[in-house]
Amino acid sequence: MATSTTACPECDGRVRTNDDESVCSDCGLVVGEDRIDRGPEWRSFADDDTDPRRTGAPLTRSRHDRGLSTEIGHTRVKGRKRRQWARMRRQHTRARISSKRDRNKVYGFTEIRRLVSATGLPDSLRDQACTLFESAQDADLLRGRSIEGFAAAAVYVACRVGGVSRTRAELVADAKADGDELDAAFDAMNRELGLPVGPIDPVEYLPRFATELGLDTDVERAAREYLDEAADLGLTNGRNPSGVAAACLYAAARDAGVECTQAAAADVADVTPVTLRSSYVELRED
Repeated sequence: MATSTTACPECDGRVRTNDDESVCSDCGLVVGEDRIDRGPEWRSFADDDTDPRRTGAPLTRSRHDRGLSTEIGHTRVKGRKRRQWARMRRQHTRARISSKRDRNKVYGFTEIRRLVSATGLPDSLRDQACTLFESAQDADLLRGRSIEGFAAAAVYVACRVGGVSRTRAELVADAKADGDELDAAFDAMNRELGLPVGPIDPVEYLPRFATELGLDTDVERAAREYLDEAADLGLTNGRNPSGVAAACLYAAARDAGVECTQAAAADVADVTPVTLRSSYVELRED
C-alpha cells in the first residue's frame, strides 16, 4: 500500500492508493480508480521489462506438428564448432520427422503453402487446404497417387468451398501436378470424404474478370443481370462457368460501348473464343 501526496477534495484528509483505487483514509471518499492493468500480458523469465518475446509463434494448421517443434538456428561460428552445429541441426530435423507419414505430410503442406502463395490466396484457405490434405491422408487416399496432386486438389477444393474464384487451369499452371493428377485426387476426395462441393456459380468470377479486363462497375452490374437471366433460362447448366461469366461481361461491354474483344474475354476466362461466342449467341437469342 502506498500513500499519495494528494489531499482529499472533501475533507483535506490523507489519500491512500491501494491496488487500483485511491481512497481518503479520513472520510472514505474514493478519489479515483484505475482498473487497467498496465503491466505486460506476457512473462519474461529473464525479468526484463523491455523484452518483447512471448512464447513463440502461434499454432498453425499449415505445419505437420502445428508449429510446436523447435528449430536450431544459424550462428556465426567457424571450424569445428560450425560442423558440430550442422550435425545437430541435421539430426534435429530427422528427429522432428520421425516417420514416412510425417515426411509425406511435410512435403504436401510445403507444396500447399507454395501454391497458395503463388496464386495469392489467403492464409485461412491455406489452413483449410492443409486440413483437407490431412483428412485424405487419414483416409488412406494417398496410396498409389501423387502427393502433389492431392496438394493441388486440396487447394482447389478449399477455393470451391470458400467461394474463391480460381479455375482448375489456373491452379495447374502454378502447381507441380498436372491436370490428370489433380482430377484423380479430387475424384478420390469427393468420393471418399463427401466434400460439400456444389456447382460453381459463374458470378464468383465476375469481379476478377472485370478487373483484369479493365471494365468498370456499371459493366459488371449489367453482367450480373445477364447472369441472372441466363440462370433463369437454364443457359448456365452444363456449361463452363468461367466461360459463361466472360460471355456476360462481353455482352455487357458491347451494350455499354466499351472496347472488349472476344479474344481478351476468352483469355482471362481460360476458354476458347468459340466457347465464349456460343454462350454469347445464346444470351442474345434469348
